[in-house]
Order: sequence, then C-alpha cells, then structure tokens
Amino acid sequence: MTDDAVPDRSDLRASDADRERVAEVLRDAVAEGRLDMAEFEERLEQTYAARTYRELAPVTRDLPVPGAVAPPVVSLHKESSRDGSWAGRIVGGEGSSTWAVAVMSGFQRKGRWTVPRRFTCVAFWGGGEIDLREADFSAGEVEINCFAVMGGVQITVPPGVEVVVRGIGVMGGFDQRESGAVGEPGAPRVVVTGFAFWGGVGVERKRTRAARRQEKLDRRAARREVRAAFRDDAQEAHRRMLEGHKDLLRGHGRGLGEERGRREERRERRREE
Repeated sequence: MTDDAVPDRSDLRASDADRERVAEVLRDAVAEGRLDMAEFEERLEQTYAARTYRELAPVTRDLPVPGAVAPPVVSLHKESSRDGSWAGRIVGGEGSSTWAVAVMSGFQRKGRWTVPRRFTCVAFWGGGEIDLREADFSAGEVEINCFAVMGGVQITVPPGVEVVVRGIGVMGGFDQRESGAVGEPGAPRVVVTGFAFWGGVGVERKRTRAARRQEKLDRRAARREVRAAFRDDAQEAHRRMLEGHKDLLRGHGRGLGEERGRREERRERRREE
C-alpha cells in the first residue's frame, strides 16, 4: 500500500459530538473571561459551520484547554465538571486551613480550597468571608464554628448543600434562612455553630459567577434557536404562499386559453354559416 492510500486525518468529517465539545469549550472560555460575547458568537457560528477536523481545529487553537483541537488527531475532551459530581468534591484529608482571625480587620477563605472537618473563625471589630462554592470538602459533614464580637462573618454555600445553623446570638444573631433545606444526594452537610455578641453570622446560597454566565449563555442560545425556528417557519409559509400564487396564475392562464379557444370556435362557426 502506498502513502497516497492513507487519508489525512485532519480532512476527516467532524461529527455533531465533535462540534458540541468545541462549543462547550467556548462556553467555558467566555465564562472565564477569555472571550467576549462577540468573539464567542463568531466562533460558535464557525464551529457549527465546520465540516472537517481541519476547519474545526482553529476555533480553540489559542485557548489554554488541555486536549484542544490539533490536527491530525483531534481531542475535544472537556475535563469533568466540579459542579456535576459531589463525590468528586469530598476529598478527605486535613483541609487547607482550620482557622481564621480578624481583629479590626478581615479575612477570606474562597476559591479553590479544602474545608476541614472543623473550621473555627473569630471576628472582633472586623469581618470575614467564607465562600464554599468552589471548595472541596474533607468530609461529608463539616462544621464551621464562628465567634463574632462586634463584627460579622458571611458564609456562602453552593446550591444543593444542606445547611444546619446552631449558633447562639446575644444582641446579635445567626442567619437561619438557609437552614433546614434538604440537600442533593451525595452533597456535603455544613453545620454552622458558634456565638455572636453585637455581631452576626450570615448564610446565603449562591451559584458561582461561571454558572450564572453559563445560564445566561444557555438562555441566549435558546432564544437564537427560537428565532431560527420562527424564521424557518416564516420562510416556509412564504414559499408555500408563492407556490399557491403560481398555481393560481397557472390556473388563470389555462382558463384564459380555454376562453380564447371557445371564441375562436364561435368565429369559425359563424364563417361557415
């Protein structure tokens, strides 16, 4: 067999699944701020218009995604989503940090970090922020023990996490609004305890910024699909109307031809008479 018999794999036809994987990479890139909306929409159109791996490859070539499209072998694998599997976020171990103190100042625990089985924090004339939305957990149940004296601590948890609030407040309080909600199967349980004196501990449930951007992108994609379907329906209705008009004109033309034929026959009979 000669080399000419071996096809260039970059010229192979791309599948719908290949195009969808590239589109998912683009959605992640715009959620991370690597692409603006104009670039995203332009590349998305290029993605769905691509027919071969060679046409698909340039779409993500400048994005730092492991396994991005690169001829001749195209890999469009997306890393597993941290939001999609709670089991993958309960990692065991001791935790990244077990305590935090803010005295007339502040502290933060946010982003990628591992929550220990027991985390203790103190806010005295200061404030603290504990964000669990992108965190891993050392156990299926973790305890956050807060002491707020003329200060405050704000705890943010992702959707699906069960929250139990057991703190005591004296001329202060613990936010109970998120307490008692049933968590998702496999999700960790967060127990908030401690003491607040002339201070407070707030608990709120929020999605990550990337998740909110993704939802916005999904809504825009749905609206584009609806507009495209409406446009296709309108074009089809217009086509049918034109076909009906043409049929009417053809029928009218046949009627005129028949009438002319009858007039010619009458003239011929008159001549014969």
